Amino acid sequence: MTALGLPDTIQACLFDLDGVVTKTAVVHAAAWKETFDDFLRGQEGQRPFDKVADYDEYVDGRPRADGVRAFLESRNIHLPEGTPDDPPDAATVHGLGNRKNELLLEKIRTDGVEAYDGTLRYLEAVRAQGLRTAIVSSSANCRDVLRSIGAEHFFDVRIDGVVAAERHLPGKPHPDTFLAAAHDLGVEPAHAAVFEDALAGMDAGRAGSFGYVVGVDRVGQTDALYAHGADTVVKDLAELGGKE
Repeated sequence: MTALGLPDTIQACLFDLDGVVTKTAVVHAAAWKETFDDFLRGQEGQRPFDKVADYDEYVDGRPRADGVRAFLESRNIHLPEGTPDDPPDAATVHGLGNRKNELLLEKIRTDGVEAYDGTLRYLEAVRAQGLRTAIVSSSANCRDVLRSIGAEHFFDVRIDGVVAAERHLPGKPHPDTFLAAAHDLGVEPAHAAVFEDALAGMDAGRAGSFGYVVGVDRVGQTDALYAHGADTVVKDLAELGGKE
């Protein structure tokens, strides 16, 4: 293992945004809960959205519309798809997704965005060692979030919700966004490491046959991260630095 805690064969690092670089996973969970709870109040016999169990299982790491579909399917609820331009009060898959995004942006504007210091230090070390880097996120707000924390310069490539839509790439748990990042960096998947906190991201790393998959456990789901394909799990990326 290198001083970065990675196999010697790794030439590039592919980082998820929410929960790995920024402390926004909890904000996403709160926005999803408010969105779904408001909707579920009109559905007889439905319990509220659990922002730990339901969030981890159905929406974390997925594109918004995929998350809406997965959660509603778990409750045996079926809505029309609608269109990406649906208003946030529309009773459609895209309407609920747009409502969630509206709430998320409100929370970010009100409270701001924080980065994980350990991740920023690790990114500095990765760049100093000459490894190439990419940010891989399902969020359409990825670029704005990176700019808000002054971290855009850490990444050679950005594959986010905007780019995925332009290229028609399916989101996590499919590996396509990570594969696109490796391709854009000019690196084979076997020589790239994936850094993820979401179970869907672990699945994507395993499905893409990446050289190393690092699970970042912010919420006490170490066993689940390993079960979904992590090669190693840390609570903070600073734990990886300094290893020989």
